[in-house]
Amino acid sequence: MPIPRIAPYPLPGADSLPPNRVDWRFVPERAVLLVHDMQRYFLDFYDGEFTSLYEGVARLRKLGIPAVYTAQTAPQDPVSRGLLTDMWGPGIADRAEIVAAVAPAAGEPVLEKHRYSAFVRSDLAERMAAMGRDQLVLCGVYAHIGILHTALDAFARDIKPFVVADATADFGREQHDRALSLVASTCGRVVTVAGLSSPGITLAEVRAEVAALLDEPVDDDESLIDAGLDSIRVMTLVESWKARGLSVGFADLAEDPTIEGFHRVLVNA
Repeated sequence: MPIPRIAPYPLPGADSLPPNRVDWRFVPERAVLLVHDMQRYFLDFYDGEFTSLYEGVARLRKLGIPAVYTAQTAPQDPVSRGLLTDMWGPGIADRAEIVAAVAPAAGEPVLEKHRYSAFVRSDLAERMAAMGRDQLVLCGVYAHIGILHTALDAFARDIKPFVVADATADFGREQHDRALSLVASTCGRVVTVAGLSSPGITLAEVRAEVAALLDEPVDDDESLIDAGLDSIRVMTLVESWKARGLSVGFADLAEDPTIEGFHRVLVNA
């Protein structure tokens, strides 16, 4: 069955991310950016140019971390393609080029893609090990297929995957959200471009700073107002986090006055 026609849709933002089980800190010096299957063939299934997707990927390129691309070749050998033919048909016949808006710079590697995971039949893991990097930032298409499987494979190799919600796309918002939820709950951290671009803060750090202002420990999802965190103490936290370069205000924190809520605001500040 071929890939369906797809109507572009609003990409997920900071206010719609699934809860992450991990609070890994993004460290640019330890990361590689994987631009996944941003080929004209795959993007032509969208009705019109998916400008917001291109912009998200382009912003990630400005982080300055090493970039690696994946791309499927055209035409594809049926024997090498294997069961993918049963699922999706014969695959790419033409338009295999990476779209110009996010094309690789001179010298940036483009790995041939053979299966859903970018690690299969490639030297991606070896390249990362040679660079001493163990974090993989994932962007591109499609979220519930190659992005998800590459994230799962990275996790199995002790490489921390960061899937960027507003720099990935899928067959539609429903599939996209489902893929992000699976990543966040099983194998990686779901983030936004802005969240990676701004100074990071972990859930453990938020927990410690809040605990220092309270008489008793609280659960991450417990109301801090009920626990005695008054407005003066909240402003103490605001000033501390602003000093770290985080753009946050009292009103932002008041929307969900829990440790988890504070952290969700801060990672996208």
